[in-house]
Amino acid sequence: MACANAWKSQSLRPYLQCVRSSLTSALCLSNFASQTSERHNVPEIEAQTSPEVLLNPLTVARNENERVLIEPSINSVRISIKIKQADEIEHILVHKFTRFLTQRAEAFFILRRKPVKGYDISFLITNFHTEEMLKHKLVDFIIQFMEEVDKEISEMKLFLNARARFVAESFLTPVSTSDSLCAYFLLLTPV
Repeated sequence: MACANAWKSQSLRPYLQCVRSSLTSALCLSNFASQTSERHNVPEIEAQTSPEVLLNPLTVARNENERVLIEPSINSVRISIKIKQADEIEHILVHKFTRFLTQRAEAFFILRRKPVKGYDISFLITNFHTEEMLKHKLVDFIIQFMEEVDKEISEMKLFLNARARFVAESFLTPVSTSDSLCAYFLLLTPV
């Protein structure tokens, strides 16, 4: 298993390094007042009212199921992540996990409540975030999130399979009535 994890981290490393260098270059943000409304400073990547301040979006893809969209502008960067989903179970787990996170978006500061269409989760970094926080720490957070979300989904899938195996075994084994009542109450307990 350790060998498999080492192989996975080796194949993931170039992808994450490319995302890291792209994010580092995209986070050269400056304060820029809105050209449409006076005395307002809005993230231009969200408003998209001035096409001259939007930069070319960049997609970094590991494969067709795993990619990152980096959309830079003069005062903000939107990072959208498509998390690997190999089967229907992983699709459900990713949906529940990202929904859990987006409901707590105010605690993450840079997390958007609604992801960009076609992606699972999105972050919005403005020039105010880069003034208050260290840029390299913001990049480290995004990279660490990308590393940890795969591990978390895999662990949840393993736990779900183990629980399903336990349920199947408990229903298929002949037991006495008192044992079957115990097994029944164990199944009713929430995860």
